[in-house]
Amino acid sequence: MDKIRTTPWFKTWFNSPYYHVLYDNRNETEAQTFIDNLLNNLNPQPDAKMLDLACGKGRHSVYLATKGYDVVGLDLSERSIREANKFQHNKLHFYTHDMRQVYRINYFDYIFNFFTSFGYFENETENIKTLKAIYKGLNWNGIVAIDFLNVFKAIEDLPQANTVEKNGIKFEIKKQVKDGFIIKEITVTDNGTQHFFAEKVQALTLQHFHLYFEKAGLKITDTFGSYDLMPFEQKQSERLIIIGNKAR
Repeated sequence: MDKIRTTPWFKTWFNSPYYHVLYDNRNETEAQTFIDNLLNNLNPQPDAKMLDLACGKGRHSVYLATKGYDVVGLDLSERSIREANKFQHNKLHFYTHDMRQVYRINYFDYIFNFFTSFGYFENETENIKTLKAIYKGLNWNGIVAIDFLNVFKAIEDLPQANTVEKNGIKFEIKKQVKDGFIIKEITVTDNGTQHFFAEKVQALTLQHFHLYFEKAGLKITDTFGSYDLMPFEQKQSERLIIIGNKAR
């Protein structure tokens, strides 16, 4: 008997118009401050080639390009890339692409993965496959930066349920930890019709990332716990920001 194949949650949710309604109030100032802090730390060359992996509608990519860098944004969501393409110019390009697949080989000086855009898959193999694709995409001196949540703090602060209303649409959100995932179940009520979505992020710790990086040929060189690049503290930090490069 053939196995029933279901569409991964991220293909359905990120291509839904409701995703963009629910998250229409991203903190642009916070995002830009984080990028400024990160660039000050990394000190890229003026002509650096950068990849924004899982770029969404391109808000990070756009800001990086204002600094004069050559930026490419990749995302699996066709809807997001259509929106991002409105900002495209000669030093900023967007493409639909699966992060598990190699895009270009030995090309980028920096590959960024912002705003918890990792750990969406069902198993470790896909995580390692993604990091191997990142490895191949970096030039020999290239640097990868992953902005992930601190699972210890996220689980501790996890609200059980809340309701949000935007544009006449009601979002009922329930969160739980199950089978190694932080799961957000989203019930959308729009004009009397209900739609059901989910977000699932693996509860990955720094130890997981060390293991995955090693298997992909990468090495973690630094970690931070906030967008101000404060040191990572397992019990207190809001974020887990990982800097790495190709293992020497």
